[in-house]
This record gives sequence, C-alpha cells and structure tokens, in this order.
Amino acid sequence: MRSCGGFTLIELLVAISVMALLAVLSWRGLDGMARSQAQTSQRADEVLNLQAGLGQWKVDLDSLTQTPQISNLDWDGRVLRMTRRATTASDGLVVVAWTRRADAGGQWLRWQSPAVRTLGGWNDAWNRATVWAQNASVEDRAREVLVTPLVNWQIFYFRGNAWSNSLSSDGAAQGNAPGVAQAVGPAVLPDGIRLVLELPPGQAISGKLTLDWVRPTLGGDR
Repeated sequence: MRSCGGFTLIELLVAISVMALLAVLSWRGLDGMARSQAQTSQRADEVLNLQAGLGQWKVDLDSLTQTPQISNLDWDGRVLRMTRRATTASDGLVVVAWTRRADAGGQWLRWQSPAVRTLGGWNDAWNRATVWAQNASVEDRAREVLVTPLVNWQIFYFRGNAWSNSLSSDGAAQGNAPGVAQAVGPAVLPDGIRLVLELPPGQAISGKLTLDWVRPTLGGDR
C-alpha cells in the first residue's frame, strides 16, 4: 500500500517561518535602501543650495555699482549691505543684504529690495536692509531666501597687499551709524573680499569654508 505524498504540519510551520524571516529581512533591506536614498537626496540638496548661494554671492559682488552719492558696500558685523545693478539695467539699482539671523534657525539669509531709481528710494531700501537683519517684518521675510545653516561667518577685505578684518580696514565702510544712510558717495571697493563660513556638523559640508572674491577691474599684476 503506497503512502500519500505531502508535507507534515511541522514541515509547513518551518516553511512558513523561513518565509516570514525572508520577508522581514527583505523589508529591512528595502527600508535601509529607502533611508539611504532619502539621506543622499537631502545631502545633494544641501550641497546644491550652498552652491547656489555662493554663486549668488559672487554675482552680487560682481554687480556692485559705483554710483555717485550712494554707498555701495557696508559691513557692520551683523549684515553686509550692497548696492548693485538690477538684473535689467533699465530697472535701476537694488539693495542686497546678507546676514545670519537667530530667529531663522541660524540660517544664512539673502534679502533684496525692489528696484530703486531715486536717492530717496535707495535711502529707504538701505536702511530697511539693516532693520531686516535685526527684526524682519512679514513683508521683508517674503523677500528673503534661506541659503544654509551657519554657526558663524566673517568677512575680510584685501587692501595694501594684506587681508584684514573688514571692521578695522581703513575706508572699508562709509562710517555711517547702523541704519542711517547718508549721501556721501561710494566707498573705494577693496581689491578682494574673503568670506569665511563656519558650517555646522551634520551637514553635507561642515567645518570652515573660505571663498575669495577679486574685484573684476583689478589689474593683472595682483
């Protein structure tokens, strides 16, 4: 008499247990891949944001204006203000400001005013940039762009064949009190500007990052 072929209950339980184990291992593998992909994407976004911010920083400096009766560059230790040409020359000028603000999570921020065509309009935008760096209004927040988290940042000017702290450089600023614009004419731009960013740990790029800018009209012997 032939015995009927088949699986015993124990064999079925063993098979089910193995399948369950394989399913768990497969899920963990897929979950790990998904987490790794998300982390890689986040790191890539962080790098792209930083690159875009540094690119915009260079564009702003390259576009600085030498218009009579207005300041073109001023750093007070908190905010760097610039007067630059608008994207379209016929639009006039814009005031751009860069700062790190605690109420924005320690982010490095860029702000840009609407285009201005008059000295009065420039004065308003210049002073508004200082106020924005200290206590931004809802309207001004709408005009700011978050670039990257920062621990700290510094600016140095290159003059007389040497780098020095921009706050102590002769002629580095107009000498105006913070928030008070005066029609005193443009400052003589430094030969170079060094930006030092201290990026927090945990980012795609961390530690100190240094970027040097050289004035485009500087002679080739320097």
